[in-house]
Amino acid sequence: MRRILLSIIFVCCTMALTAQNSIQVNYQGSKPTISDFVSAYLLSYVWDEEEDVLDEARNAAKQVWIQHLQGKPLDEFDTLIIDEKNGYVAYEFRYGDSMVRTEMCYWNESDQKHKLFAYNVRCFDKGKYSPGQFDGLTFYRYNNATKKMTLCEDVGFDERFMTDDGAYNSYALPRTGKDIVVTSWYDTGKREKTLKWNGRRFRF
Repeated sequence: MRRILLSIIFVCCTMALTAQNSIQVNYQGSKPTISDFVSAYLLSYVWDEEEDVLDEARNAAKQVWIQHLQGKPLDEFDTLIIDEKNGYVAYEFRYGDSMVRTEMCYWNESDQKHKLFAYNVRCFDKGKYSPGQFDGLTFYRYNNATKKMTLCEDVGFDERFMTDDGAYNSYALPRTGKDIVVTSWYDTGKREKTLKWNGRRFRF
């Protein structure tokens, strides 16, 4: 029953959040970097107290990213990983045995006209996945010509928070390589599957 209720809460919270359909990506040079995508995505988030539910995970990542851009030191509980070469950024907030991990990365599409940007949140407690209110994946497709990224749901798979037999699913973005790892967390251990990138979508 608890897992069913959590699934309902996930759906309701997702519906309550209003994602921007289109985001302008500003950059210097010949092409955007992961930092340009992260800035565009995080800084575009504005909390409307009357219309929206505060996305605490994204808001926390935004504040830490602003600190980074301003050259200010991070708090002792915060860790920021910026890997420009591999197009990957991760923010971790750790307190005691709990951790919230926010990841962002992008893929170059095979048509050489688009990129796919992903934002992902996972919560852990004592080393085990413990889904929070705002866990999950969000994708945007970036158009090289317009310099805008648009909310994208056609990525080749449907995100599932739980398996048919009641295990939680978490998704891990690649820092190296191109594939997404899906982990199903059972009481007896975890099982992993790979979503393989084909240049346009992901496939098991």
